[in-house]
Amino acid sequence: MQDIAHDILIQASKGDVDSFELIYKAAAGFVYNVAFRVIGNRQDAEEITQEVFLVIYHKLKYFRFQASFKTWIYRITMNRAINRYKKNLRERGGMVEYDETVCPVIVPHEIENKINQEQCEDTVISLLKSLNPDQKACIVLRNIEGLSYQEIAEALKININTVRSRLKRARESLIALGKEVVKNEL
Repeated sequence: MQDIAHDILIQASKGDVDSFELIYKAAAGFVYNVAFRVIGNRQDAEEITQEVFLVIYHKLKYFRFQASFKTWIYRITMNRAINRYKKNLRERGGMVEYDETVCPVIVPHEIENKINQEQCEDTVISLLKSLNPDQKACIVLRNIEGLSYQEIAEALKININTVRSRLKRARESLIALGKEVVKNEL
């Protein structure tokens, strides 16, 4: 996410639409990516992105610059995404979707690369679905978005040791899942 100048944030907090548009352009992709990595559904990620910017628009005047703006946006996005994830689980009765594979077809090289990229994204999403929402949030923020442990703690409003333990448990779960997949393939 691009850094947003302090004066743009101030102007947007006073209701300047052009300044808010600059914030949106600088942060929308970032918000969408974080939401998508947590929720694993493009439509839900788009809705969460809209919700996040509605929250930002209405609450920007209360932002006091005690934490970084990026951290504040992370916190809002993660809270919305985790809540949506939990809601989706409740609505499905706790069942997780199972993606079916499609038989490969011969395609031009560019399309094949795009398909491979999408398959990698699908694999990441499937792995993330195996984690509980708290672990998933920490993994996404650390390994996908590159935040430090301290930034994650601030974004999620948790103790830094909690971040460490959630990351450790998440990594152990992912390693165990990887071993199970390899075992089943042999």
